[in-house]
Amino acid sequence: MGLPLAKYLVSKGHVIKGSTTSESKISNLQRDGMEPFLIDLRADPSTAEISKFLASEYLIIAIPPRVKHHNNFKKQMESLISFIERSTIKKVIFISSTSVYPNTNNLVTEESIGIPESDSGIILLEVEKLLQSNKFFQTTILRMAGLYGYDRQPGKFLAGKKELANADGKVNLIHQDDCIQIITNVFEKQLWDNIFNCCSDEHPTRREFYTNAALALGMQPPEFLLEEKSKFKIISNEKIKRALNYKFIHPDPMYLD
Repeated sequence: MGLPLAKYLVSKGHVIKGSTTSESKISNLQRDGMEPFLIDLRADPSTAEISKFLASEYLIIAIPPRVKHHNNFKKQMESLISFIERSTIKKVIFISSTSVYPNTNNLVTEESIGIPESDSGIILLEVEKLLQSNKFFQTTILRMAGLYGYDRQPGKFLAGKKELANADGKVNLIHQDDCIQIITNVFEKQLWDNIFNCCSDEHPTRREFYTNAALALGMQPPEFLLEEKSKFKIISNEKIKRALNYKFIHPDPMYLD
């Protein structure tokens, strides 16, 4: 979601720097009105390049950990933090995930604790702590639910699949439009040193949502196993709504846009 966010901010008159790991995408960033930088934290980044990139006051980190390289992701973030400490960056937004919460079959808030059930959730929680404990800059963590909207169509994810588990588990999703507006509002209201869940109001079951999403695309709906008990969590968005006085553009993911 980094590119749609950057394009939106450019459209509002902000000067935006964008990083990419691919030299072929440099021209695309320029075309979209950004100042492009070639930065790859997986290798040793150019000190000169990353120093110019970080010659700003604000930084948004929207880099998801790769499935097979979670430990490397933490090392990359540690490297990035060391560069931030030597830069003019004073405010950071880190795009995290609701995967940091375990399945409790209940409502979870920003204060809920527990051991994440995925490797990515464990690493993200560790990176969150690294960022928020740093004294050189202030960080706000945005724990995003599953992203949907525009070219990200969840109806394709499970269409036609059979014997799927967790039929009655609740889905936690957020539309790209709401992601962008929340991030923009955090900047405008200067809400730093905070953690916020970002998730739509409604939480249909997996069976309801993915069946509806597949049919909306004219695809074969998935088939779910009948189970006695599903595992899930329900992400509370009350804190972000209060802090921003925010009303979701897309409150119910069942009404796909």
